Amino acid sequence: MLIRVLSFLLESFFFVLIAAALLRAWMNWTRVNMRAQPGIFVMAVTDWLVKPLRLVLPKALAQSKIDWASLLAALVFALAYGLIWLVLFTMLLGGLGLEALAPAMFLSLLGLAFKLLLRVALQTLMILVIGFAILSWVQPGSPAYALLGRLTEPLLAPFRRVIPSVGGIDLSAIVLIIALQIGLMFLA
Repeated sequence: MLIRVLSFLLESFFFVLIAAALLRAWMNWTRVNMRAQPGIFVMAVTDWLVKPLRLVLPKALAQSKIDWASLLAALVFALAYGLIWLVLFTMLLGGLGLEALAPAMFLSLLGLAFKLLLRVALQTLMILVIGFAILSWVQPGSPAYALLGRLTEPLLAPFRRVIPSVGGIDLSAIVLIIALQIGLMFLA
């Protein structure tokens, strides 16, 4: 039971860090104002790693339209999660004879980190799209609706070109949510 609780807490903590770093990169790419929420939260959570990474990255990458420092921060968070998880797993097994498994553990670390990174990205996008869909029904004039609209438009636009609205209802958000859920099923 204790292992499940620790695993949940560890995963929840790193989910927030990775989601914040990915959201920061997405908000910068879509040119959303970072001086309003959730930009303030995202910057507060990730500045301690993103700012030093920007200084280390080559100037061309640090100043490009894609926020490579935030994406790299998300990767670092995912790798840290995988490393902590493997260390805890090794401690639980008593560390006996695990030196021979080091290459396999390294590959497990990379696989675990990559899987978590993809899962967090898909779940974060799903939260954004669900929030946008709900606000489009209950409060389409709110600032949050405009923010979510800017964040989800690059994802919804390709679906809107293909899927006609039915009775004035835009079904693109539902189709995107289904596609994201299928992606999560493949990761499970």
